[in-house]
Amino acid sequence: MISRRRLTQAVTATAAGASGLLGTANASAYTGATTSPAGGTAADLGPVRRIRTDVLDIAYHDVGPADGTPVILLHGWPFSPVGSYAEVAAALAPRGYRCYIPYLRGHGETVFLRADTFRSGQQAALGADLVAFMDALRLPRALFAGYDWGGRAGDVAAALWPERCTGLVSVNGYLVQNLAVAQEPLPPSVESGYWYFFYFLTERGRKGLQRNREDVARVVWHRNSPAWQFTEAEFAQAAQLWTNPDYVDVVIHGYRHRLGAAPGAPGYAALERRLLDQPKITVPAVTLDGQADGVTPWTDGSGYAAHFAGPWAHHVVPDAGHNLPQERPDAFTAAVLEVDAMR
Repeated sequence: MISRRRLTQAVTATAAGASGLLGTANASAYTGATTSPAGGTAADLGPVRRIRTDVLDIAYHDVGPADGTPVILLHGWPFSPVGSYAEVAAALAPRGYRCYIPYLRGHGETVFLRADTFRSGQQAALGADLVAFMDALRLPRALFAGYDWGGRAGDVAAALWPERCTGLVSVNGYLVQNLAVAQEPLPPSVESGYWYFFYFLTERGRKGLQRNREDVARVVWHRNSPAWQFTEAEFAQAAQLWTNPDYVDVVIHGYRHRLGAAPGAPGYAALERRLLDQPKITVPAVTLDGQADGVTPWTDGSGYAAHFAGPWAHHVVPDAGHNLPQERPDAFTAAVLEVDAMR
């Protein structure tokens, strides 16, 4: 198993130097690390708390001093916020950060308030959920850090509501979906990693996810993070999230919408129109690519550099797959510290 128990030393000189760059990419291997208590676990995140927005009853954890610098850690699909962020939060809290770790809509104990609300998984809904979560907590501003679905939520919110975001850590770069080109093919080597996108377009795929939630997730974990030797305990902890009654509807809609095969919820139409313009992210940002990512090949960041109009740095993280904060919590923590120093 790849060790995730060593969070040693302060942010390296490479990371510190990169934080001052404006609009240029540092694609060197990112090995920055931080000190923290060893071995973050679910217990370190404390109890599941709940807070209501206009749409959801959101389950979340909070860790760190009440008056600390707020950072919202956003998990992806089909991964767990506990697994992804227990060690990251354990590293950030002693450094004065208040970490908020919400569960995505349709995951864990996050539930819809009304039975007649459309179970959307579209990008505008994810971004709006993040801002609504901040409103409910009375957080005027926070640092956003995430990957996969959570990274997309952070990117959308940072792009549309920059006044609410103090900085952004985004795994795999600029994650705002360009729905205008949803029908344009990617290279076959990339498309093959997206097998579940196309599976979920079909009724067969919906039934498959409904009946085989854990088996689908296990395949995704193995293929998207091929170097990650996760434990059965880690997998079992995450599997608790997928029993949510809205899980299948939200996941299926999210992938169908991004490929232009399903309409969005009417309430998010205005936001989706704004996202069609591929808005720039103007807040300080650090983007990370996992060198062992099995679904999104790592790059030097130049392909999406134009989308970041503020201070920006890009790093490639060795030995990391798609669930980068769980596989390399040291590098993810260092990225949070780096982007915070850019302000």
